[in-house]
Amino acid sequence: MVCALGIEGSANKIGIGIIKDGEVLANVRRTYITPPGEGFLPKETAKHHREAILGLVKASLKEAQLKPVDLDVICYTKGPGMAPPLLVGAIVARTLSLLWEKPLLGVNHCIGHIEMGRLITGAQNPIVLYVSGGNTQVIAYSNQRYRIFGETIDIAVGNCLDRFARIIKLSNDPSPGYNIEQLAKQSTRYIKLPYVVKGMDVSFSGILSYIEDLAEPGRRQNKRKKQQEAEVIDYSQADLCYSLQETIFAMLVEITERAMAHCGSNEVLIVGGVGCNERLQEMMRIMCEERGGKLFATDERYCIDNGLMIAHAGAEMFRSGTKMPLEDAFVTQRFRTDEVLVSWRED
Repeated sequence: MVCALGIEGSANKIGIGIIKDGEVLANVRRTYITPPGEGFLPKETAKHHREAILGLVKASLKEAQLKPVDLDVICYTKGPGMAPPLLVGAIVARTLSLLWEKPLLGVNHCIGHIEMGRLITGAQNPIVLYVSGGNTQVIAYSNQRYRIFGETIDIAVGNCLDRFARIIKLSNDPSPGYNIEQLAKQSTRYIKLPYVVKGMDVSFSGILSYIEDLAEPGRRQNKRKKQQEAEVIDYSQADLCYSLQETIFAMLVEITERAMAHCGSNEVLIVGGVGCNERLQEMMRIMCEERGGKLFATDERYCIDNGLMIAHAGAEMFRSGTKMPLEDAFVTQRFRTDEVLVSWRED
């Protein structure tokens, strides 16, 4: 039996989770929310995490009805992510490890999402679509590695949504992507946007630039037309949100289906913060059913960054015999999914 405490703080959420042999004992989280039109900066985000993390550790132990002596291992997000927020989690994890005399393990953030999704949904060996503010990857497991079949070649899908939300001044509470999703439900008017799929990879930066010009026609003068000749069409914010979602989600469905065909898989698992989007789940479910497959997805408790996913992935690593000396307990902003040896899987 392994009881693990996990610390996640790679972006604007700081979370602590405790899990024991697959049973969720605690999952507490705080989000750093900025005013509409603003993103979150590393320095201010780290300050928020520093102020919240010790209270969350105490709250998680209270919720789990455990004491430090009951824990077997302390786990933290090693990367990828923003360095200052990551450091907050790593420093607290190292301190707790020394203070409580417990082993310490650094966990890949992406692996945490995948393993949490597999645990909650029961998916066996799915094609994984990992979509968040910092990552967009299509992944399949093979020979103790999570192999990346396709990914974004510029910005992540969540970053595209977040940046567009800032342009149209949507609230960041509870998240920009959620508010885009709600606004998109108010329209069915589709505006044709660039559709950029390059083999198994996708690109979102050009789509973002194009739709920004539609949202703010006067923001940047078209060099090919005189300003007085430029065609101005009145699009509502709902029209733009609906069209953006339909376009970028169709791109993701396409590359996911291609990976399913290549691997002969009939399962898809969506993980990451954008995976909460009901329209993305609906589009992916339609594709899966047409292929005789099945979609697996989770709700915001497990899709959005949380400490529980780090605890669970760390527990799997610990159970398989993985060890990490204290001098290796650093953080890295670049830590690819396929760098990790998945020692706990033999299939």
